[in-house]
Amino acid sequence: MSDTIILSLGGSIIIPGEVNTNFLKKFRTLILNYIKAGNRAVIVAGGGHVCRVYQNAANKILAPKKVSDLDLDWIGIKATKMNAELIRTIFSKEAYGQVIDNPTKKVSTSKKVIVGSGWLPNCSSDKDAVLLARTYRAKTVVNLTNIDYVYDKDPRKFRDANPLKQMSWKQMEKIVGSKWKPGANLPFDPVASKLAARLKLRVIIMNGTNLVNFKNFLAGKKFKGTIIG
Repeated sequence: MSDTIILSLGGSIIIPGEVNTNFLKKFRTLILNYIKAGNRAVIVAGGGHVCRVYQNAANKILAPKKVSDLDLDWIGIKATKMNAELIRTIFSKEAYGQVIDNPTKKVSTSKKVIVGSGWLPNCSSDKDAVLLARTYRAKTVVNLTNIDYVYDKDPRKFRDANPLKQMSWKQMEKIVGSKWKPGANLPFDPVASKLAARLKLRVIIMNGTNLVNFKNFLAGKKFKGTIIG
């Protein structure tokens, strides 16, 4: 039975400093094998490191004035478009020919890979992934990020932070809050979380660099990650 999966691919994985070509080669192979089985992958690229570099530069240049959240968001959106164009290009003939930036409009295509970018301010590309799940009637969004699990508190600051293998959307809101901040480094966008909860979506958060683990998930096997919803 064919399936449509929505992937929110973190920009910090695409380009942690330099473009992560080794990861992208393996990711490409994995997705190509997935679509050969008749499935479809809708991939939304995040901004990640590139986004924050440009946002920090704008703040530094204009200091002591503060750059508006709206302008910072637009910088982030443009960063996702660059990353998305790279992802679309590496899938070549298997991908729809344009990066989509409006997740509420379904494109008419037989292509098995569709690549999207950020769309509008006041949220991250996580929300675009959730909107795409609604548009394409997908039940699951997989957030491929740089952490193995969501933790009950920041593991970089607290040694006693505990991984959460399963959680509710109410628990997620306690961790990420309810408001979006441009450039925020959170396990899942607060605005996206609210929408996903309303749509009763299942969201999986896992370390995207662990492609063996991701492959296990796609195959319906046991995997490491946090299940929300």
